[in-house]
Order: sequence, then C-alpha cells, then structure tokens
Amino acid sequence: KMAGGEAEVARRIDPAREPGLSPEQRHLMAQVERAQRQRALQRRLRGRNALLGLGIGALVLGISPVDGYTFYSVSQEGFLDELEQEAERARALA
Repeated sequence: KMAGGEAEVARRIDPAREPGLSPEQRHLMAQVERAQRQRALQRRLRGRNALLGLGIGALVLGISPVDGYTFYSVSQEGFLDELEQEAERARALA
C-alpha cells in the first residue's frame, strides 16, 4: 500500500533494471510489450483507413451527381447537332 492508503496499481518496471527477474521473464516481458505496441499500431491504422475510406466515398458521391447531370445534359449527339447548326449559320452569313 502507498502512503495515502491506496493500493499501488500497475507499477511500471524496467525489465533491464529489475533485480529479481530471470532472463526468461525479461524475454517474455519484451515479447508482451512488442505485441501490445503492434496491436496499438493496428488500431491506429484501422482508424486512419476508415477515415480515408469515408473521405474517398464522400468525394465520389459528391462528384457523381455533377458528372451525371453533365453527361445527361450534354450528350454527344446533341452537342454535335448544335455545332452543325452553328456551322450552317456561319456559312449562311458568309
């Protein structure tokens, strides 16, 4: 127990400086620490990947209606017909 009457919780130790640990215990502690760091890294990457996916999805859904309207309103045939009409008007004026 500590001076304030509270129990000591999860005291962090340095395996290299702890006198009562065997080499096997030090090795096991190092393995556990590496595994915890790897899990934390995976959680962080998972969160970043989710945010990136949501961002790309929002971008695609935001641009698609604009492109759809553009493709609908300016079809290739109608565009060429308008160009032909303008060319005929230009010939008639010349």
